[in-house]
Amino acid sequence: MTNEFVLDAIKREFPDSVIAAAEPYGMLTLEVKKDDVKKVIHHLRDSSLGFNFLTDVCGIHYPDDAEKELGVIYHLQNMEANIRIRLKAFTQKEGAEFDTLTDLFAGANWMERETFDFYGIKFKGHPDLRVILNMEDLGYHPMLKEYRLEDGTREDKDDTMFGR
Repeated sequence: MTNEFVLDAIKREFPDSVIAAAEPYGMLTLEVKKDDVKKVIHHLRDSSLGFNFLTDVCGIHYPDDAEKELGVIYHLQNMEANIRIRLKAFTQKEGAEFDTLTDLFAGANWMERETFDFYGIKFKGHPDLRVILNMEDLGYHPMLKEYRLEDGTREDKDDTMFGR
């Protein structure tokens, strides 16, 4: 099984869903429409393509792009053929919500909770969407690129030593 074969199979089944495709470091990477990402993942799992292992779910923040400010990245693997695929889907920051994958992959539960905790992305249909690593009363999502790296009031740090 090759990346080209997988890409052709997805484009044949979902001709309007794939926005962009690339192969950084040999891994097939697709940008998929937000509303179609769960359908594509469901097809990857249940079809003969056999991507039945969800390796990772994580968030990403691009503050300079208002239309694609927040995104979710999914990594899946076909263990038999030893091939991986990365799917990306983006949305605006306001009302950022994706469909949960917990009904397809039990392991998505904690990965989606972590993504919610750090980026504030909600997963519609998640059975227990609440913070998992941060304190419940933290009040913000620390991985968003809208916070300073260091505490500006500290005098014991010299950031010039770290290239800043």
